Amino acid sequence: MSGGPDVKDRYDLVVIGAGPAGLAAATEAAHLGIDTVLLDEQAAPGGQIYRAITVTKQGNRAIIGDDYRAGEALVEAFARSGARYVPGATVWSVSRDREIGLSLAGAARLIQARHVILATGALERPFPIPGWTLPGVMTAGGAQILLKSSGLVAEGRVVLAGAGPLLWLLAAQYLRAGKRIDLILQTTPRENHRAALRHFPAFLTSAYFGKGLRLVAEVARRVRVVRNVSALRALGEGALHEVAYRQGDRAERRVAADKLLLHQGVVPSLNLANSIGCEHVWDDLQLCWKPVVDEWGASTVEGISIAGDGAGIVGAVAAERGGRIAALDAAFRLGRIDRTQRDGVAEPHRGALRRDERGRAFLDVFYRPPRQFRVPTGDTIACRCEEVTAQQIVDAVALGCPGPNQVKSFLRCGMGPCQGRLCGLTVTELIAEARGVAPGEAGYFRLRPPVKPVTLAELAALPKGDDAVDAVVRF
Repeated sequence: MSGGPDVKDRYDLVVIGAGPAGLAAATEAAHLGIDTVLLDEQAAPGGQIYRAITVTKQGNRAIIGDDYRAGEALVEAFARSGARYVPGATVWSVSRDREIGLSLAGAARLIQARHVILATGALERPFPIPGWTLPGVMTAGGAQILLKSSGLVAEGRVVLAGAGPLLWLLAAQYLRAGKRIDLILQTTPRENHRAALRHFPAFLTSAYFGKGLRLVAEVARRVRVVRNVSALRALGEGALHEVAYRQGDRAERRVAADKLLLHQGVVPSLNLANSIGCEHVWDDLQLCWKPVVDEWGASTVEGISIAGDGAGIVGAVAAERGGRIAALDAAFRLGRIDRTQRDGVAEPHRGALRRDERGRAFLDVFYRPPRQFRVPTGDTIACRCEEVTAQQIVDAVALGCPGPNQVKSFLRCGMGPCQGRLCGLTVTELIAEARGVAPGEAGYFRLRPPVKPVTLAELAALPKGDDAVDAVVRF
């Protein structure tokens, strides 16, 4: 592994994202002699799961947990692989012919790849409740980033709300750090328990079962947990002061709070794949859009593969397997290995992947977020960047807007700095419900590069060759 801003104009393989899938893919490819570069927006490898693994102190690692240590071996293997590592690289464009636009050290540049593996990971599902834009309200994932990267925890009275493994993991990490949690509001509805029962036998034999049981037990014996929460509001003037909630059909109750940490699962980060033109479909189980890929992670665009949670939520260990499988297929397509070698080397990873994924269906069904926490109503903000309410979107549909791209023209939804990352799923489901159609029919934002902010000065400083001109014109 080598770093720094010295980047060649061409590589056989470019891997984007240095989480478990990206690290594994780059390592596997480099071992096969492929000229590989790993572009990472962060300052150090690890992604979100293993964020700051190379600099986190031993005491903080004990707080974060044993699974975090697995990232150390992954990063060490990558460092020995010979792949080039470029931190601080923001990828703002990938074309269908695999020309990549990136910002590095304050300058924009273009590089060319024979094959690209997108390992952009996951992001947290939107949780659009009344008051979710108040200071003091943030995501559980955001709180975990602060813990991993800086050893910081939220001060004052802390309430966690939502569902999913990350919520329990963050609670456990806070407790290990000596932080008190005032309340956990569990939004998993009772009907999810019954729906998940048929997947329970497979879940019992998976690695998820033991870990999950220990995690919930660690937290539940020290924190008050209110289950079957059916409504949730953040209240305050200028900042969060209270959290209002209802348990089932009971009357609303309020609790004082300085911080509200929200979470209801993660979904694939799809903006870059979408902008390239990779086909996506609506997943009714995970309630999100995900790219169409084959068993090797190959997308519908030639030369573009997608690995890890960016191709569908599978978890860190399975994402690593997926990265290796995608790299082996890339090596085959690049002529480095033949089909027989690819299939033979991949088979152990496939078997491990099947074991890793055992029990995943149980988690998907059990933690499936209920409608009222996905589809807001009235003046609840749906698009945070442009401050567009749920009712404004519904009204736009009544005026004839059939999908997110038409609503974007009317209301600027999805045109802010996040480019739809925080509102895309909400907008899709709001439109689908207003039209009385399935989310897949309502569609998603049609994204165009740049998918990350890039200044005009950076673009203007690009070399004045034909390729650079074409790249700018595409915007």
